[in-house]
Amino acid sequence: MAEQGDIIYFDAVLTPNRSMSQRAFTIVMLVVGCVSFINGMLFASMGALPVVGFYGLDALAIYVAFRWSFRRQREETRVTVSARTLTLEHHKADGTTKRAEIPSAFARVALDEPLLPSSWLRIEHGRTAYVIGRFLTLPERKSLAQALRAALINARSERYPS
Repeated sequence: MAEQGDIIYFDAVLTPNRSMSQRAFTIVMLVVGCVSFINGMLFASMGALPVVGFYGLDALAIYVAFRWSFRRQREETRVTVSARTLTLEHHKADGTTKRAEIPSAFARVALDEPLLPSSWLRIEHGRTAYVIGRFLTLPERKSLAQALRAALINARSERYPS
């Protein structure tokens, strides 16, 4: 992070958008469970007992898919720009952390134009590039790129006054 006394020009935490709240997840799973149970009992009354198990597996698969999605949404990336450094700190869902510090004087913000779904926002330094905000929408990536560029210009102007 920036040393004490450094002015912070940009400090943002990037997190994925939540697909639904915990309450909505509970409601969806109750509906899926009830529909699976009712349909399973309907097929069981007709003598098709194996179908009940498949309805149970379907409900379990939906539950696991939502849980996996919620786990992925715990990722976050913190971007901080000071006069000395641009700091990237990425916390993965499994708890591991990656950190990179780049001199703000040599950091570049790259975003391919025209904006396409494959246009990643990159922080470049020499031959190294760090992709950030993969989960952001295209307008959000463009806005973040503009804000980062402005912050880097302000940070450089403090460090190298004209």
